[in-house]
Amino acid sequence: MTTSPPRAGVARPTTPTHAPAAPHPAAGWLHTARFLTSAPELHFLPALDLPEIAFVGRSNAGKSTCINTLTQQKQLAFASRKPGRTQHINLFAVGRQGATDAILADLPGYGYAAVPRQAKIRWQQVMANYLVTRKNLRAVVLLCDPRLGLTELDEILLDVIRPRVEQGLQFLIVLTKADKLTRTESAAALSVARLQAGGGDAMLFSAPKRIGIDAVSARIWDWVHRAPPPTATPADAPAADQP
Repeated sequence: MTTSPPRAGVARPTTPTHAPAAPHPAAGWLHTARFLTSAPELHFLPALDLPEIAFVGRSNAGKSTCINTLTQQKQLAFASRKPGRTQHINLFAVGRQGATDAILADLPGYGYAAVPRQAKIRWQQVMANYLVTRKNLRAVVLLCDPRLGLTELDEILLDVIRPRVEQGLQFLIVLTKADKLTRTESAAALSVARLQAGGGDAMLFSAPKRIGIDAVSARIWDWVHRAPPPTATPADAPAADQP
């Protein structure tokens, strides 16, 4: 039995191919972060009209590591060898080709026992005033070690920003050091954090295991480049007594 050759001009069926998804622009954009200024007090910060993303959290929560990982820079955010000793608000400009379209704000870590009480009180006041009155604040990223969960100081900070979150301020809890948890523990911690976020969201993150880096980067990019909901932040918001 012989088979007939395929007729000329009849194309053989081919398996459709899909082009790989284009990489999200967030990673390359955050890589442009560079130091802008450092301020020991709130009134030394420059008045800006660019969207500002603030990173806050307890000492040893992994805040500096998170910022350095997201920006792909090893020493952009300063991690003191003695927790609680970094006591300035540090601003970093982000934008391609020398232009700036957003600001990252690294706020001092809080809650470290070895810091003198008066220094704690002063920085709690500075941070609370920043979170309440900074007009261009677009979002707050709270770094939390999921093995400890949200502490009393974290809860106080949530109370400070809650009115602004209700007015449209974006809020994200980043559970650092997620590689230290089992899959079951991670799911439980994430579920609890999302309940505690109260109008915000929560994500797992690990620098060594590369967990959550793309997701957090994309969220920050979206905050800056997508139109935010209208806010009603008062021009003369009252200063808070504590974070």
